[in-house]
Amino acid sequence: MNKLNVTQKLIKDHLTEGTMEPGNEIGLKIDHVLQQDATGTLIMLQLEAIGIKKVSAEVAVQYVDHNLMQSDYRNADDHRFLQSAARKFGYWYSRPGNGISHVVHMERFGVPGKSMLGSDSHTCSAGSMGMLAMGAGGLDVTAAATGHPCYIKMPEVMGVKLTGKLRDWVSAKDVILEMLRRYDVKGGVGKIIEYYGPGLEHLSAWDRHVIANMGAELGATTTVFPSDERTREFMEQEERGDQWVELVADEGAGYDIDEHIELDKVEPLIAKPSSPGNVVPVSEVEGTPVSQVVVGSSANPGLRDFWMVSQIVKEQSLPADLSLDINPSSRQKINDLGRMGAINDLMSSGARFHQTGCMGCIGMGQAPSSGSNSLRTMPRNFPGRSGTEDDQVYLCSPETAAVSAVHGMITDPVKYGEKHSYPRYEEPKKSAVNKMMLISPSPDVQESELEKGPNIKSIPDFEEIEDAFKAPAILKLGDNISTDEILKAGAVVLPLRSNIEEISKYTFHAVSKDFHEMAAHARDSFGGHIVVAGDNYAQGSSREHAAIAPRYLGQIAVIAKSYARIGFQNLVNYGIIPFLFIDNKDHDGIEERNILEFAGVRKAIETGDPITVNNTSRNKSIKVKCEVTERQKMVLLEGGLIRYLKKRS
Repeated sequence: MNKLNVTQKLIKDHLTEGTMEPGNEIGLKIDHVLQQDATGTLIMLQLEAIGIKKVSAEVAVQYVDHNLMQSDYRNADDHRFLQSAARKFGYWYSRPGNGISHVVHMERFGVPGKSMLGSDSHTCSAGSMGMLAMGAGGLDVTAAATGHPCYIKMPEVMGVKLTGKLRDWVSAKDVILEMLRRYDVKGGVGKIIEYYGPGLEHLSAWDRHVIANMGAELGATTTVFPSDERTREFMEQEERGDQWVELVADEGAGYDIDEHIELDKVEPLIAKPSSPGNVVPVSEVEGTPVSQVVVGSSANPGLRDFWMVSQIVKEQSLPADLSLDINPSSRQKINDLGRMGAINDLMSSGARFHQTGCMGCIGMGQAPSSGSNSLRTMPRNFPGRSGTEDDQVYLCSPETAAVSAVHGMITDPVKYGEKHSYPRYEEPKKSAVNKMMLISPSPDVQESELEKGPNIKSIPDFEEIEDAFKAPAILKLGDNISTDEILKAGAVVLPLRSNIEEISKYTFHAVSKDFHEMAAHARDSFGGHIVVAGDNYAQGSSREHAAIAPRYLGQIAVIAKSYARIGFQNLVNYGIIPFLFIDNKDHDGIEERNILEFAGVRKAIETGDPITVNNTSRNKSIKVKCEVTERQKMVLLEGGLIRYLKKRS
């Protein structure tokens, strides 16, 4: 391995255990830790449970960007709790309203060549500036914050060569949608996507952020870009040019998988409801009526993205039955947009400004009206994620969003451009650097108490897994079940994130309104339950609530055809056995409420050997296996990562 690509260089520089051969488990030293409030409260409670005095990560930041709506005391209490925990454990604290975690981290903390683990699946956004940045479940972030390595299976590296230059009315969002059109939502599983080639010259750091962000939707471990002159320009713009380092692939370096995108041939694309992988040309759905257009989120957070929309809708009369919603991505971006006059242009058009944060992206407000179409520059459109049960959400670029807002229907921006000039954007030399809402950590250990409101409860204590058990399969699912379907986001549910008993009542609510009642019955009658699933189970968000809530309700195991990376690790971390079908056809042979009997489970986990599961309801048997690494075996047999870490801290 003499000639290294950027990914290999980053991994080599942070490797603590294992060898860089695809499929091998490797340990990685983590420099930066990123937490957001929807997942951070559990991490802080986990640090308390383990008994940690101070985090050891080089940079640890607790952001508040998800749960900003304060309709009652719960979110406000959690914000106060997080600030007290940041003070106690040695975190930076980004106050509510400062901005989306990925955006602020890129502005203020990101450094090429560093590694980062974040309790948000879109942590991969920082790959845009030459970082090795990955999303993970909260327990893995807890471990990294306390100095433990992050463990992953060494991915294959897919090299995507970019050539040419994007045409007018086509932008970076269309590039990642092109990747999703080719590979769908599980095409990146087990891979790191690295972009290279002469086309990079024409993509700014924020353009790269757009592409890196939605690598999560491909299922990729992360996305990596080189740190080059465009990265240096960005860091100088942020008054951090002294922290820039060059990081590029060695000449002649190769990749495990090769892909090529000719940027000048990319067309405006759109993801139809209800999957980011359901991508078609905008021209194919042109004319579809739209009642809402939402601009912003971590998927299109750059100054250019908002400015472009402002110039397209400027002095336009938007349809009376359409709502144009703006989600600013950071307080700094608001400052910059104000200096450029773009806020006035948006306001004059009738746009509605919302809080600086994730907001509509995770169903925290901005829910569309029932039976209508919503067009968004966001990364996900899973069913019901917007907060409206029968939502029809489309994902697109800022250009497509803006011209569609003007017409009240989905409109191809290239056709629009036949009669209109394309706005020419130039990056400002200096950003309106804003540090006012960042609270720095104390250099000393703080003996202060955590400020817990009445909705903040301690982490439940779970027992070791049993060697033999009998339990019903109370839910049977298909492919690509997302964490939003396992435990929904939104304004009703997310305020309960620190109260596992209460939030567990919404487990699988999106697919089965009776799940909580069925799980309670199974726990009383059998001691727990099983869930059966297809391919790519637990894709999407990194939220570990999608594991801890089912575990609280007695989930013993999942049997699936395959798992998403973070979802699989979260199951292990909470002591839920992630079984795999040996013959995927056996998925068809299990029906809901079938009673499944397991024996010799602990030995099967230790050896990796198949075990026979008896379906006593149908008098049939199937074979399953539990494919985990040596380290995951110890965690799983211990009953989860908290018990494992407690014994070793």
